[in-house]
Amino acid sequence: MGTFIVVLIGWIFSLCIHEFSHAIVAYWGGDTSVKDKGYLSLNPIKYAHPLYSFALPLLFLFMGGIGLPGGAVYVDRSRLKNNIWNSAVSLAGPASNAILAIIIGILLQFDAISSSPAGVALAFLGWLQVSSVVLNLLPVPPLDGFGAIAPFLPDVVLDATAQYGSNGVLLIMLLLWYSEGAARMFWGVVDTLSSTIGISVNMAMTGLELFQFWKHLNM
Repeated sequence: MGTFIVVLIGWIFSLCIHEFSHAIVAYWGGDTSVKDKGYLSLNPIKYAHPLYSFALPLLFLFMGGIGLPGGAVYVDRSRLKNNIWNSAVSLAGPASNAILAIIIGILLQFDAISSSPAGVALAFLGWLQVSSVVLNLLPVPPLDGFGAIAPFLPDVVLDATAQYGSNGVLLIMLLLWYSEGAARMFWGVVDTLSSTIGISVNMAMTGLELFQFWKHLNM
């Protein structure tokens, strides 16, 4: 249960950091309306879209541990100074997850932390951050990877992709769930990046097992 609480609180905090990063870069880039909307805060209520901010990310976390990012910061992109800032706003969220993952990787190099009961929880949380980065940088609408390149795409491409709305995430999840090849490639990248920054995949998987404590309850 301790692992569950650490990971849950840490993941909600990372969702707030992700959305705050979008907002602060948008503010620097010219959209001062994010301040009036209350986005320049780490208060999760400010980003509280019941479905996209919490329900779906937490559902996928409980199902098996994939870092599905939330989405509740509405940026007025017409106010941004140029396309570079527009792209930077999209990249800010995944960048925050990457920074958190690196920090966790550094912390896990200390034996006092990695050998403590919180070690596996941190490893799983860091692994989640990496999975969020990899997922979110896919150039598929409405993910941030697509948002980063959208300012530089011709209108005909944007019009063609607009009809898909949020279905891109659903299609990716179906691929990861039903396509062994796609899943192997995705998780292989996540595991490699995690190991590179000092997050033990074995520890992360132990953390996942402990996080899903309900699977071990005697009913």
